[in-house]
Amino acid sequence: MGTHEEQDVGRQRFDVADAAPLLLDARGVVTSWTRDAQRLLAYTAAEVVGTDVAGLLSAEDAARMPELAGRCRRDGGWAGLLTARHRSGRPVRLMVRITPAVEPDGAAHWLVLLSDVAGARGWDMSRTVLEQMVTDSPVGIAIVDTDLRCVWSNAALEQFGGGSAAQRLGRRLVEIQPGIDTEGIEAQIRHVLETGRPVVGYEHVGQVRSAPHRETAHMLSFTRLEDDQGHPMGVYYTVVDITERHRARQRLALLDRAGELIGRTLDITRTAQELADVAVQGFADFVCVDLLDSVLRGAEPEPVPRGDTDQVPLRRAGHQSVNAGVPEAVVEIGEVATYLAGSPPIRSLVTGRSWREERLDPLAKEWATDIPGDRTATFLELGLHSVLIVPIRARGVTLGVTTFFRRHRQDPFDEDDLALAEDLVSRAAVCVDNARRYSRERDAALVLQRSLLPRRLPEQDAVEVAACYRPADELTGLGGDWYDLITLSGARVALVVGEVPGHGIDAAAAMGRLRTAVRTLAALDLPPDEVLAHLDDLVGRTAHEEGFGPEEAGVQQVGSGCVYVIYDPVDGQCTMAAAGHPAPAVVLPDGSVSFVDLPQGPPLGAGGPPFESVELALAEGSTLALHTDGLLARGDRDSTLDADRDRLRRALERLAPTLDLRCRAVVDALVPDRPYDDVALLMARTRLLGADQVADWDLPADPAVVADARKEATRQLTEWGLEDLAFTTELVVSELVTNAIRYADGPIRLRLIRDRALICEVSDGGATAPHLRHPRTTDEGGRGLLLVSQFTQRWGTRFVPEGKVIWAEQSLTDPPA
Repeated sequence: MGTHEEQDVGRQRFDVADAAPLLLDARGVVTSWTRDAQRLLAYTAAEVVGTDVAGLLSAEDAARMPELAGRCRRDGGWAGLLTARHRSGRPVRLMVRITPAVEPDGAAHWLVLLSDVAGARGWDMSRTVLEQMVTDSPVGIAIVDTDLRCVWSNAALEQFGGGSAAQRLGRRLVEIQPGIDTEGIEAQIRHVLETGRPVVGYEHVGQVRSAPHRETAHMLSFTRLEDDQGHPMGVYYTVVDITERHRARQRLALLDRAGELIGRTLDITRTAQELADVAVQGFADFVCVDLLDSVLRGAEPEPVPRGDTDQVPLRRAGHQSVNAGVPEAVVEIGEVATYLAGSPPIRSLVTGRSWREERLDPLAKEWATDIPGDRTATFLELGLHSVLIVPIRARGVTLGVTTFFRRHRQDPFDEDDLALAEDLVSRAAVCVDNARRYSRERDAALVLQRSLLPRRLPEQDAVEVAACYRPADELTGLGGDWYDLITLSGARVALVVGEVPGHGIDAAAAMGRLRTAVRTLAALDLPPDEVLAHLDDLVGRTAHEEGFGPEEAGVQQVGSGCVYVIYDPVDGQCTMAAAGHPAPAVVLPDGSVSFVDLPQGPPLGAGGPPFESVELALAEGSTLALHTDGLLARGDRDSTLDADRDRLRRALERLAPTLDLRCRAVVDALVPDRPYDDVALLMARTRLLGADQVADWDLPADPAVVADARKEATRQLTEWGLEDLAFTTELVVSELVTNAIRYADGPIRLRLIRDRALICEVSDGGATAPHLRHPRTTDEGGRGLLLVSQFTQRWGTRFVPEGKVIWAEQSLTDPPA
């Protein structure tokens, strides 16, 4: 289609100049046929004049002619759509207007105007209809010229304020609606004028003159108007109020943001602060969250006094403001504000019902008293004008209140805002209550942890020790891994590391039982393989008695692992055994790292071959590294034992100023912040007692040697400067040597060790342990060990391959009187 043809189609509008006219007589016979009509339908005047007009129409519309003739006579005319038959036979859709025409001679005729609607932009209507459509439309419509000045607007636009249609004429939008983003809207109009491309669905939020204190949202669409030559004449735009839809969208966005940001941790104060942070973004200008102090402690909420004269303390858990520094806050986070019992916050706290005030009394003060620093102020001074108070309730319990204020936003809180605030707080309340319950459970778990893991390893001179523990369960901070250092007789120590399957309180409780059992067995001074054998029997028997099945092994001790090491600082000998546990690593004084070739026994309670011990001599300054398998766990199934040990070797070869820093550096190097499994690492650097700290004598089994043994012991104490212990030591030596001569066979050996305590040991070849008796006053003997127990801090017996050793210790820091 050429340019002229496009303009012809564009000019096909329903007016007298463009329509094809023809005349009908009163009976509907064509009396006049014009060239325009011939151009439209291709019939000549000779073919049409004198025929019934119905013959030019489709069969359906021809049948309607009697009805249309009656409507014309009744209404004085008619306008509508009809389908005519082109001379070629094709249908032609026409817009038809019929009006009465009276000839000079008084004869009645009908003037018919025909307009082809094919190719037109739409259904061509009369000016009256078009004016009704735009003038009476409920949608606001306006037209601006190329200078962006209003040239026409309909009545619906007046609902937004800015004056009547007449008052808008010739004015720019900034003069009509100064409270909206006129620059942004006019930029859209200029864009449409320049490009000719319409803009549909442009959303704007602002304050129109009809609601100056309320934020409203509107959707605008812009279309360029052109003259017949296609030159821009201006822009017409429509305005629809979408405030409710906008607010509903804001509510959903706020709730989505709350679901995403509130409750990311199980910290009560952080959760309260997250609630305040979320609510300030687009809903309120100042928010404060006050909780009962008992809630912050993780306890059950305490009853609130209901008397009118009582005062109720709440603790500020979180607040936020649109203004930097939260200037509206008269109570800092963590501080206590005492509210009057009859004040709105406390009424909401007691009744569990929300409270709303659209307009606060400007001269009233906040409802708190006894605020530190006397920072009370009136609502006018704080700039607050509207408030919502919503109780924080979860699972039927009220934990505190959240107060929402508006300051900059002039529209007060309405019922919809209250419903939104209640929904927001209810979501946060569950998170706060979860955090409260978690705090309570975590406190209980931490108490359990402190009671199960050693708070401080005992002081001793056999090894320098450091330990690091990192649980996989970050919620409870507890797992089944554990470590311990136990002092033994003869200045020796036992180093223990173990693990129980599973995590959390159940695993920790099982670990506690296992650790207690190890300590009990260690007190018997048994070799490592025997300790593990007894422990294995105990675990298996307990599982059988308590009815645990294999599928429940994760919550009890069956399948637990343990490595037990005994180190003697007198000769540097180290003995160890393992039950389903990684072998320790040894860092020699020159920094080289090796791994002990330790036979692996079965996990505890699982049954299997007996446990085996290995013994090795360690040079002074060597470091033992006992660890659980979580230290090398990477969550990588392709990882091999050799590769894992290489990683541990490289970590152990790194130097650090102290053993404690070295221990933590190893864990940090091998274990992520969220480990795949619990991790325990115990590092012990060996020491040796000096030759001047140990003295020993071989004694014959002759009663006469007892006196010589006392003299040698006294002489040695004099060299060590321990003369104050001479009397009790002579007594201990005399009784122990006498018992060995009387009841045992084989050689007798006396040894004194000066460590943190004075240790007296007498070894013999006997296999029976002495028993402490309580003789009657008439008995002549049996008081030897009773005297030893009274004059020493502790005593006992341990068995060795050659027989047994009876030992007794006296403190060097507080010797007996």
